[in-house]
Amino acid sequence: MSGASWLRAVIAVALLLGPPAAAKAREGDGITVLAAASLTDVMQNLGKSYEAASGKRVIFSFAGSMILARQIEASTGADAFISADLESMDYLDGKGLIVKGTRSNLLGNRLVLIAPVSSKSTLAIGPKFPLSQSLMGNRLAVANVDTVPAGRYAKAALLALGVWDSVKNSLAQGEDVRGALAYVARGEAPLGIVYATDARVDPKVRVVGTFPESSHDPIVYPGALTKGGKPEAQAFLSYLKSPAARNVLERAGFTVLGR
Repeated sequence: MSGASWLRAVIAVALLLGPPAAAKAREGDGITVLAAASLTDVMQNLGKSYEAASGKRVIFSFAGSMILARQIEASTGADAFISADLESMDYLDGKGLIVKGTRSNLLGNRLVLIAPVSSKSTLAIGPKFPLSQSLMGNRLAVANVDTVPAGRYAKAALLALGVWDSVKNSLAQGEDVRGALAYVARGEAPLGIVYATDARVDPKVRVVGTFPESSHDPIVYPGALTKGGKPEAQAFLSYLKSPAARNVLERAGFTVLGR
């Protein structure tokens, strides 16, 4: 299946599954936040803290950023969107589907090479590093390189380092970055590329090395209110910039942008 066909299929499933959950959330007194899959653990923790402090419930839906952007385009129910890249947010902005003046860059991240925790693999990441040889005929786990931010960052880094051609036919592509993480954690791939924060949440993997920031675009997580969403969702986005949230986010490995 081509990349475009794959995306259409996944979006179709997401649209079928997404709107009922969003609609259910909106029937209550909470807000609904669609967020990048790499934010799953930390946002769930922050959602609980925010509810305890404010009394307002936060309902999350996590997936690949562009899949979520397309879901917002096709249906109602989301109050805020937090993407793992600028491109997905730009897409909604260009469609007039985010509220002007509410968009801000919230977080940063790093891209890392991981292996199963039991692996003895060692690699110094740099130009022409022997990634293909280290796979030993197996596959490299990545998020989908055409449709998912983590996958696009990974492809860009491998291209910049001159090793893309040696591994492009040996990829195990997950539907999002957590899918790529799972391939390595289960031992189905000897190496994978994920965000540094994803590597920290799974004790079954270890970091082999960190990709130079110069090898890919900056990893930036923008957040914004969606058109027609509940205005009170702005309070949650503001909470993410609070000292309490900052401590949680930094402990999880994210870089908090701005104050």
